[in-house]
Amino acid sequence: MFSEYLGDPRGRCLQNVVVRGDACGEREAGSQLTHQGEKLMTVSVRDVAAAASVSVGTVSNVLNNPDKVAPATVERVLSAIEELGFVRNDAARQLRAGRSRSIGLVVLDVRNPFFTEVARGAEERAAAEGLTVLLGNSGANSAREAAYLDLFEEQRVHGLLITPLDEELARLERLRRRGTPVVLVDRQAPPRSFSSVAVDDVAGGFLAAQHLLERGRRRIAFVGGPLGIRQVSDRLEGARRAVAEVVGAAIEVFPTESLTVLEGRAAGEALQTRAAAKRPDAVFAANDLLAMGLLQALMLRGKLRVPEDMALIGYDDIDFAATAIVPFSSIRQPAALLGQTAVDLLLQEASGRGMKEPRQVVFRPELVERASTRA
Repeated sequence: MFSEYLGDPRGRCLQNVVVRGDACGEREAGSQLTHQGEKLMTVSVRDVAAAASVSVGTVSNVLNNPDKVAPATVERVLSAIEELGFVRNDAARQLRAGRSRSIGLVVLDVRNPFFTEVARGAEERAAAEGLTVLLGNSGANSAREAAYLDLFEEQRVHGLLITPLDEELARLERLRRRGTPVVLVDRQAPPRSFSSVAVDDVAGGFLAAQHLLERGRRRIAFVGGPLGIRQVSDRLEGARRAVAEVVGAAIEVFPTESLTVLEGRAAGEALQTRAAAKRPDAVFAANDLLAMGLLQALMLRGKLRVPEDMALIGYDDIDFAATAIVPFSSIRQPAALLGQTAVDLLLQEASGRGMKEPRQVVFRPELVERASTRA
């Protein structure tokens, strides 16, 4: 039994109408139970077809291949969709197609504007192909990264873009074997393993330290971490190579727990406690968020001047680098281009055409000099 029957003049159930019992709703595959045990009716493709006086196949073509349908018919179907409030069941369509029209993207830290720009580039390129990007933030946490991998595989994403936390890529290899294409972003993959798009971070670290050395600095501090993150260790390696080429130069490492403004500020506070003779005369921060924190600590205390007492250079060249109280030098990465190129590689992987083996695309970083290193 039901308390009331609500339908349209042609006897079909209306969208979002709650009924009790099984009136008009048992034929609706999309019906859902509310928390009170009532049924919330949904509109089906058959309802749209009936309202527009067309076949179910025509409605499907309007949704998926509108160019194959006469404009007047498209307009009639769209009007019926609007009138009835039809929402397509994309999950069911994905099951039929085997893959969704979404790309999973997992980054190390979505708070870092660098990764936001990577995501923007990926989104723009994906949109041009009728794809969407689902963004996951691992937060440099392996458990969260694994959870996103499971989730995206369950969602049958078109492919996965990821900045992996660990060097061990066995989980990604299993994912690919089960049919999900994978491309590494901001991480150069081993030859013939995965397609990847990255910036030469060793070269970037070399550029940063070389610039400080050319400005006459000889006691360089490297601030960054965790050192287990490949990008951080590569930048440190490049800096060490540059320092090794200059007699009398030295580099000291100040590890951080994360690549954040707060960690940079803590490092800046620690540097200020050093006696002048033991204090670095230049700092290379592993990313611009750390550099911002360092600059805040140094400037707010007022004990040290940038760049007179201590030169400062960051990495990534995010927008804040140019607008800080002392605009600071940085190593620029083409973040949006990384995202765009990663999607291109993924589409090639997914199509199975035009790629005999994985491709590794590596961009060269660029030095951007500003006031923080000019003294």
